[in-house]
Amino acid sequence: MAWLNKLNDTFIVKGYWRLIPDGLKNTLIITLGALAIGVLIGTLIAVVKYFAEENPRLKIANILCDVYTTVIRGIPMMVLLLVMVYVIFSGTRNPLAVCIFAFGLNSGAYVAEIIRSGISSVDRGQMEAGRSLGLSSVQTMRKIILPQAIRVILPAIGNEMIALIKETSVAGYVGVFDLTSRGNQIRTLTYDQMNPLILVALIYLILVFSLTKLIALLERRMSAGVKR
Repeated sequence: MAWLNKLNDTFIVKGYWRLIPDGLKNTLIITLGALAIGVLIGTLIAVVKYFAEENPRLKIANILCDVYTTVIRGIPMMVLLLVMVYVIFSGTRNPLAVCIFAFGLNSGAYVAEIIRSGISSVDRGQMEAGRSLGLSSVQTMRKIILPQAIRVILPAIGNEMIALIKETSVAGYVGVFDLTSRGNQIRTLTYDQMNPLILVALIYLILVFSLTKLIALLERRMSAGVKR
């Protein structure tokens, strides 16, 4: 079959399969790094907004958080990435690090709402109970409220990770060799338009499918733990 012959020539004879693991590695690095930054930013924003509801001194901080989430959500990821690489960090020699930061900024605006919802699901009486035990507001948040909110937060964070994996496909536009850009590179070098795209699509599908199953398993275990 011509298709099998072309597949063999592209990936086995010419050895271009070696480009795929490198692209996959960069995709995972961007995803995990951005998710870590997003969780950090999202947690900070969610906690500030939680305390700002009853503390007028945090009004300015609350406004700044609203401005950040509004601006970041309103800018397409592609545009944000281009601005970061070619404007704000125009002199960078490490576009991969800028990609991680840009995707992390974008993720933080969405993770903030996820974590805020998780915190809101915990009865406010828990804060009063912690304060009555002699804990500060921050200690109560860290030791009592956030641990209870994790049950709601974790599955949604998993879904955010899935979204990040797919969003990283635009990283190639700023010179980062992620999975998609490696597939495009193979297409250019071999004039094989079909096989590299099919392989890249299958890898994304496997990643997303595996994470989806893992999230479902996590949700079942958490639900079982709550019932006990």
